[in-house]
Amino acid sequence: MSKRHDAIFDDVLSGLPDSETKSDDRGGARFLKRSNALAESGEREEKTLRWVDAAVCRMWDKHNRAYDLLTEDNCRDLIDGIRSQGQQEFPAIVRRLPAGDGAEYEVICGARRHFAITWLNANNYPQFRYLIEVRDLTDEEAFRLADIENRDREDISDYERARDYAAAVQAYYGGKQKLMAQRLEVSEAWLSRYLQLSKLPAEIVNAYASIRDIKELHARQLKPLMNDKIARDSVLQAACDVADQQTKAREGQGAALDGAQVLNRLKAAVAPPKTAKPTAKAYGGAKDEGGVVMRRKGRKIVLEYNATLSVKSLQAAFDQILADAEANDL
Repeated sequence: MSKRHDAIFDDVLSGLPDSETKSDDRGGARFLKRSNALAESGEREEKTLRWVDAAVCRMWDKHNRAYDLLTEDNCRDLIDGIRSQGQQEFPAIVRRLPAGDGAEYEVICGARRHFAITWLNANNYPQFRYLIEVRDLTDEEAFRLADIENRDREDISDYERARDYAAAVQAYYGGKQKLMAQRLEVSEAWLSRYLQLSKLPAEIVNAYASIRDIKELHARQLKPLMNDKIARDSVLQAACDVADQQTKAREGQGAALDGAQVLNRLKAAVAPPKTAKPTAKAYGGAKDEGGVVMRRKGRKIVLEYNATLSVKSLQAAFDQILADAEANDL
């Protein structure tokens, strides 16, 4: 976790252990409040944390994590942690939704926490509530906050992050990568690699068993092939073939390919066939003598021949070997 990431959550969580707890007569929600001094201005900011039913919250439609990919398995550490602690320790960041919207809050940061609480509620732990901090955020501010929270996390994939960046550069920064990089405090080159990843053709994306298997490195290695029309056609055809294999694997027919295997299959579609040179070659000698056998062992050449081989046959064999060496045909 980065220092910037730590600072955000140290600030948010500083109120939890010693906070004053109040009851909400209307919903039974608990409010945890603490005054937080702002060093640069001397002003004080009041933060309010609330325990709510997870069902009154929904994911922001621009959330950078694919909620439908969350499962009991990939959230097991969080589920067990909440159950062990007896409560959710880190609050989610949410925005209040307009009345009549179907939900009360929109989750900006905290999709895994929401899934974990929802799973616990559905599996005999109805006492767990979802801890939230309500903030007033623009979409651009919400995007940057979510990016700060998840940038260092390994459980959000390169491709999820790339899709998020591709949408954001158009929605918030007028398509200007330089401006977006400045706002996120990242290099333009770093941001460009993720935007390139988001441009992978659908055929290639579908070739992966899960979008979580798609790495930024894969897009870099496939980019030169995508820029060549002939190679591109071959790679896309290979991707369709792999996608069919992945579909059969999901239906129980054969094994699925992981990300590295998919990348190798796509690159192999345009790789020139390898022509292996023979490891052994015979020279000269009468049929009953056997001649000289040349074998390669790495960068060395080993010559084998019967001790009874005549000098004449040996000379003839060596003449052939020297001729091949001169022609670079060894």
